[in-house]
Amino acid sequence: MGTDGADMTDVPLFSETMAPRLLLVLLCSTLLGPGATGACPALCRCYPRRAEVVCAGVPLTEFPSAGLPADTTMLTIQHTNISAISELQLSATPLLEGLHLYGNHLRSLSPDVLRGVPRLHTLDLTGNRLADLPAGVFGHAHALTTLVLKNNLLEAAEAEWFPDHSSLTWLDLSGNRLTGLPAALLHKLPHLESLDLSHNRLEKIQAKSLDALVKLERLNLQRNKLVRLEPALFHHTANITNLYLTSNRLEALPPSMFRGLGRLRVLGLEENQLGYLPPGLLDQLSSLDEEGLDLTANPWSCDQKVEYLWRWLQKNKGKAFLADTVRCAAPLPLAGRPLLSLTESELNLES
Repeated sequence: MGTDGADMTDVPLFSETMAPRLLLVLLCSTLLGPGATGACPALCRCYPRRAEVVCAGVPLTEFPSAGLPADTTMLTIQHTNISAISELQLSATPLLEGLHLYGNHLRSLSPDVLRGVPRLHTLDLTGNRLADLPAGVFGHAHALTTLVLKNNLLEAAEAEWFPDHSSLTWLDLSGNRLTGLPAALLHKLPHLESLDLSHNRLEKIQAKSLDALVKLERLNLQRNKLVRLEPALFHHTANITNLYLTSNRLEALPPSMFRGLGRLRVLGLEENQLGYLPPGLLDQLSSLDEEGLDLTANPWSCDQKVEYLWRWLQKNKGKAFLADTVRCAAPLPLAGRPLLSLTESELNLES
């Protein structure tokens, strides 16, 4: 009973017309999270609780900057018809940390495209139509640690793309048209831990190109056109654990090729043109995983020159992937025979 004598139990807390509105507000607050505005670009999905926006497989032709929540930290735009992106459009999301733009129609980037996203640490541009990039394009991205340029049309990789002492730890340039890689580019990436150059047209890796990559752990050079490698190419990359030289045109390897790679666990040498390995080449690779070395699909010449590999396999059969399928290509009487099945007499090793 109030002081004025009215019975408060007869006074409604809110009107019947207010109830549905309040329920809707409560529902939106629950779904969108505190501080959410509910804004979201057309054809996209917004996940305010994790500050993420996804625009996938939709007929977008322009970057959806209108309606993007300003607090977006993760943005994915994939398989759309977007062909360009500007600094102004990206600046609509100044807190952006991850930008995934794979499978679109991007043909170029402006030099200052990343100026408005200083927190960006991951940029994925897989599967676009980028044929070249301007100087300084990644110069504003001081926080960038992961860069994926896979499956584009790049014919050259330029040192001018990057600032000195870039923070990159992961660089994927696979599936392009690269015929060379400037040493000056890699010297700007001292923190690199993973480098993927597979499925390109590389014919040579310059001497000392990798010297600055002292933190490198994974290097993928498979499916290029490499005929030979410099003897000291890996002498300053002692932290490499995974090295893939698969499907090149390597005919021989220098005896000191793997000196210092004491942490190497996986080495892919399959599908090359190797006829033999020089004595001592594999002796320092004590950290190889079980079946960590792949030597298959090479034209091994089963004569006296193959003695080192034959004896190494006998002692380290478990280290070689499908060791029993390492087969002779020559001489003709031994062609097709597993190397491990041969005797000293067949290899003409008896004195």
